Amino acid sequence: MSSLLCRMAAEMAKVDIEQLEPLPVDRDGGKLRSEEDQPDSDRNPGCCERFHHFVSRWMLPEDLRETYLERANCCPPPIFIILISIGELAVFTYYAVWKPQKQWVTLEQGIWQSPLTYKPDHRKEAWRFISYMFVHAGVQHIVGNLVMQLLLGIPLELVHKGFEVGMVYLSGVLAGSLASSIFDPLSALVGASGGVYALLGGYFMNAVVNFREMIPLLGVFRILAIVIIVATDFGFAFYRRFIAHEQGLQVSFVAHFGGIVAGMTVGYVFFSAYNMKLLKDPRFWLCIVGYIAFVLFAVLFNIFLSPAP
Repeated sequence: MSSLLCRMAAEMAKVDIEQLEPLPVDRDGGKLRSEEDQPDSDRNPGCCERFHHFVSRWMLPEDLRETYLERANCCPPPIFIILISIGELAVFTYYAVWKPQKQWVTLEQGIWQSPLTYKPDHRKEAWRFISYMFVHAGVQHIVGNLVMQLLLGIPLELVHKGFEVGMVYLSGVLAGSLASSIFDPLSALVGASGGVYALLGGYFMNAVVNFREMIPLLGVFRILAIVIIVATDFGFAFYRRFIAHEQGLQVSFVAHFGGIVAGMTVGYVFFSAYNMKLLKDPRFWLCIVGYIAFVLFAVLFNIFLSPAP
């Protein structure tokens, strides 16, 4: 046995360690791919892979696409935006079908009596500042919001995941109701426009900031599309509020402004800081402190200064 060990030691001494092949692990300890494991560049990508390539080109500057594609997958799916959309559709269906209505193209009494609707004389019920997003005034209202938030929210959530998209969406909803309570204090509020406009605002700032790193024609198209959508929706809201003189409780349009400002601040930080540690980004703290200051001012205004009953 001793002679066998001596011969093995002698053989090992003759080996030049520097000439050996490296261990099949990377810096993180993960197994390196062998040549057989490398993806075939000639193969046709699957549907999911093609979709992620499209999302990366649409949502991210060129220097971040490779990082995204390395970890891109559909697990978890964009669960936040899907659940929110299902909840809004379920509440609309409830008031359109199970609650007595003269017609359901434009809902009337059902939504104004809902415990979810924001009403200035019920603002002490604090949940209404958030829950109003589930109630919509008619088919056109809910279809427009659902289409926009699904078109924007699903790609955003695939890149930034549910927590960040949820934070931006809900910050827009809250900012919309608080802004309405300050600048249009006698009007009611329904619909998820605050959250949708927060997604639009964050996406718009992302497109502007990363414009030089994106495909120029694609960047121009994205910015123009957002401007056209926002201008059209604001124009319709102004017409309905000040020109059409609809009967009954007036619906505020100020939530659009609150939502888009929230998106251009909070949403800008979350959606432009892909793959970065937000807590080390001074823009994050500037936007968060500014948003908290606005919320505190709005709360004090509603307690002490609001002209609403």
